[in-house]
Amino acid sequence: MSAVGSGLVSVLADRSYRRLFSAQVIALLGTGMLTVALGLLAFDLASDEAGAVVGTALTIKMVAYVGVAPLVAAAVDRLPRKAVLIGADLVRALMALGLPFVTEVWQIYVLIFLLQSASATFTPAFQSTIPSILTDERDYTKALSLSRLAYDLEAIVSPLVAAALLTVISYSNLFAATVGGFLLSAALVFATAIPARSAPAQTRSFWQRTTEGVRVFARTRSLRFLMLMNVVVAAGTALVLVNSVVYIKGVFALDDSALALAYGAYGVGSLLVALNTPRIVDAVGVTRAMLLGAGVVVAGLTGALVFTLVATNGGGAWGVLLVVWAVLGAGTSLINTPSARLLLAASTEDNRALVYTAQFSLSHACFLISYPIAGWIGAWTLVAAVSALLAVAVLAALIGGRLGERVHKAMLPED
Repeated sequence: MSAVGSGLVSVLADRSYRRLFSAQVIALLGTGMLTVALGLLAFDLASDEAGAVVGTALTIKMVAYVGVAPLVAAAVDRLPRKAVLIGADLVRALMALGLPFVTEVWQIYVLIFLLQSASATFTPAFQSTIPSILTDERDYTKALSLSRLAYDLEAIVSPLVAAALLTVISYSNLFAATVGGFLLSAALVFATAIPARSAPAQTRSFWQRTTEGVRVFARTRSLRFLMLMNVVVAAGTALVLVNSVVYIKGVFALDDSALALAYGAYGVGSLLVALNTPRIVDAVGVTRAMLLGAGVVVAGLTGALVFTLVATNGGGAWGVLLVVWAVLGAGTSLINTPSARLLLAASTEDNRALVYTAQFSLSHACFLISYPIAGWIGAWTLVAAVSALLAVAVLAALIGGRLGERVHKAMLPED
């Protein structure tokens, strides 16, 4: 484990990447604390309807990710990458600064929409910048693993940091911490030497730029394969994010700490795989690693179905749920972590940001299908929800398996 970890950390020797990675971690930490503060603000404004407010805010987040990201990416496509990243951070800081002063629920929705639109601009721009800094393919894979680790650790660390801060400050001050995080992220980006993009090979209209990424997905076999893997990820992740509280509170009548352990188990599974992804990819290749991840997700959902059948009939130990969630975390991480290698191979310097934005939007669009399955069917019966998610994952994995093998053979070096 330590040898693998030290191998990943080796890419931080590059000063430019180190600063960008630090900017990402700090911004993620701020976003995590923002989520905690938003829930408390919603309770102050809406009391018993706070859950509905947060749910609506998360829906608005998805709308921004799916619908707004391609439009904004097309609008800023020709701007310097550093300016785009700094601008997105400054917009996020400004929106977070305004949240403590809202007095009506609709104001939360407006600010969240603008803040998440800025995040939908920052993330793909950040991801598409890394290949121009880390040009070696193995270093890029290590950077992808570090990025995955950052997301997983944010989910675990941010609530803990927020809880610690709330013992000495009011939740409104968490917004100030978030603002500081975004500003520090912007400062780190400003201090980073980011290679300038070459002049565009052709002039494209705003509409052409908006649809370029999706058109690349449609005509590229490896990205069609990636889209199927996105569906598998959405199926496995939705069960954890939407239904964990149902298992913990509804089925086993446990407390909030058990819910935190359930989410933590998913994160631990993801972390362990992210640490080892470079070695797995080196051994079997990108597409076969992702197909292995799809198989793990299907196995995890199958285990979840068996567990649910037993648990809802009064049997089973809730600790088994932690194992199943860890398996799902491992499978989704093994798909997500190396997936950007496919984006890199299928894009050019000219359209890379647009292709990464398309992946950002299309992958989140899959959750607009899996979340309702997990939530609405799960409200009727957990067994049916898990069965439906398993069916979706199996279908996507089977089709992806045939397509992925062709992609794997096409990516092999010629003799």
